[in-house]
Amino acid sequence: MEKMDVSRRAALNRGEVEARNLAECLAINQSVLLKTVLSEIGMSKTADSVFAMADLSGTEGISHKMAKIGMALREALGNERYKEQIMQKMALHPSDTVRSWAAFVVARAADGMALEERLAAVRAFAADTHFGVREWAWMATRPYLAADIAQAIRCLTPWTADGDANIRRFSVESIRPRGVWCEHIKELKECPWKAEALLDRLHADSSRYVQDSVSNWINDASKSQPKWAQQLCERWSKNADGHSKRIISRALRTLSKKETSRQTTR
Repeated sequence: MEKMDVSRRAALNRGEVEARNLAECLAINQSVLLKTVLSEIGMSKTADSVFAMADLSGTEGISHKMAKIGMALREALGNERYKEQIMQKMALHPSDTVRSWAAFVVARAADGMALEERLAAVRAFAADTHFGVREWAWMATRPYLAADIAQAIRCLTPWTADGDANIRRFSVESIRPRGVWCEHIKELKECPWKAEALLDRLHADSSRYVQDSVSNWINDASKSQPKWAQQLCERWSKNADGHSKRIISRALRTLSKKETSRQTTR
C-alpha cells in the first residue's frame, strides 16, 4: 500500500477533506479529529466525555470505535443548548468521518423511536455522496432492522422504488443475511424467503451498485439455503435482461465454485 503523504494525513485529521478510500478512512486519528472539529462546531463545553470515549476505544476496531463515538456524541448533545445547530454542522461537514458520526447519532437515538422515524432520520446519510458515510448509515441502523425483520421489510420496500440508487441499495445492504463488518442476521440466514418480495423489486435494477448488493445478498443466503437461492435465480432467469443476468451470475458464484470443485475432484 502506498504511503500516505504527511500533509494529506494532517488534512484528514483536521477534517478538511474526505477520505478517498478505505485505507484513508482507517488512517484517520479520530481522537485528533474530534478535538479539532468539536470546538469548531461549538461543542467544546460538553466534549470531554466524547474525548474520553474516543481515547478508551483507541485500540478497538473501527466499527466499535465509530459506534461508541456516535453514542458518546448523542449523550453529550443532550446537554447542549444548540443541539440542532450543532447536528446540522456535523451532517454537512466536509469530513466524511464527521458525517458518519452524525449518522450514528440519529440512527442510535432513543430506543422508543419507531423504525420508520429512525429510517427517515438516517435517509440523508444513506444517500450521501461518500461511500463511507453510506456504509456507516446502514451499519448504524442495522441492529434496529434486525430486531424486527418483518417491520424492517415493510419500511424498506418503498425505498426500492426510489430514484436514488444509493437509497435502493440501502434497502438491500442494510439487511444482508451475513453482511460485512457486522453481526449476521440469523432469521434471514435461515429464512431468506422473508425478503424475497423486496429482492424481486430490484432483480433487474440498472445500477451496478444496486446489482452488486442484490447479488451479494443472495450469495450470502446461498451458504445456508442453497436451494432457495437456486430456485429464485431460476425464476428470475426466465425473463432475464442483461441486468438480471449479471445479478444471477454473481448471486450463484459460491454455489458455482462448489460445483466446479466437486466436478474436478471426481
